[in-house]
Amino acid sequence: MATHSKNHYFVPHGSLYPSVLSAGILLLATGFIFSVAMDRSKDLAYLQTPGKWMMYFGTAVILWMVFKWMGAVISESLSGKYKNWEDKSFRFGMIVFICSEVAFFAAFFGALFYMRVLSVPELASYAPDITPYKDFLGTWPSTGPGGNVLGAEYVPPANFKPMHWMGLPLVNTIILLTSGATITWAHWGLIKNNRKQLVVGMALTVALGIAFLACQALEYHEAYTEMGLTLGSGAYGATFFMLTGFHGFHVTLGTIMLIVILLRCMKGHFTPEHHFGFEGVAWYWHFVDVVWLGLFIFVYWL
Repeated sequence: MATHSKNHYFVPHGSLYPSVLSAGILLLATGFIFSVAMDRSKDLAYLQTPGKWMMYFGTAVILWMVFKWMGAVISESLSGKYKNWEDKSFRFGMIVFICSEVAFFAAFFGALFYMRVLSVPELASYAPDITPYKDFLGTWPSTGPGGNVLGAEYVPPANFKPMHWMGLPLVNTIILLTSGATITWAHWGLIKNNRKQLVVGMALTVALGIAFLACQALEYHEAYTEMGLTLGSGAYGATFFMLTGFHGFHVTLGTIMLIVILLRCMKGHFTPEHHFGFEGVAWYWHFVDVVWLGLFIFVYWL
């Protein structure tokens, strides 16, 4: 039996959630590998159908486990089992998680810096008689060499245009900065025990998160259909979609978490003294805001 007091850390009973969640991740990864193998080899075409079904089933298992596991944590929190020790551990865990996310995006920003400042100018500096890249220019944005690339013919998109910072990118920047203000306003309402301000602030934040994702979808559609900007359009296209795509994925997860927190706020789950669930999601959302500012400056503007 798990015991708990003010001076003892709450230890839950054993659970199958981690094992089942790991199995779901394995199914998703294996199905993805089968699908990629099918695309690469005609001899492995028979893996197409089982690979897709494994991906679908693995995704369903992951979503189900996350829902059940987080539901169990919420139930334990509402039952009063979490005290100061647990609150501190959750905060330390969230800080470590955000630090890992910082390292994740730092790697992509580092790759952008390396290509833009070091590798592209260096490739353009090679003498014509020794370079394998014909008519390569050391300018950014770069779509890649213009002619023969190590024996493989590469033709840059004729209508290629880089994404400008005006328009949808600027609108999305305003949206995210505003969402950071609305969630802070909601937090103030929670601290003052003003439920109306809390719920309205969270609802506005959710709406702004959804608006950001809608604008990014429109931006991607414009990039592919009108600008010739794709994942295959050289170094610029690859880094653009990797950075903005992973950020969009984080915004999607953050919006889902905001919706869950909004529903919990409407049910009165948080108090001015105990509301780490709210604070953890708010920290994550502010992190997403800061990353977008870096993207806006280094990917769109400069």
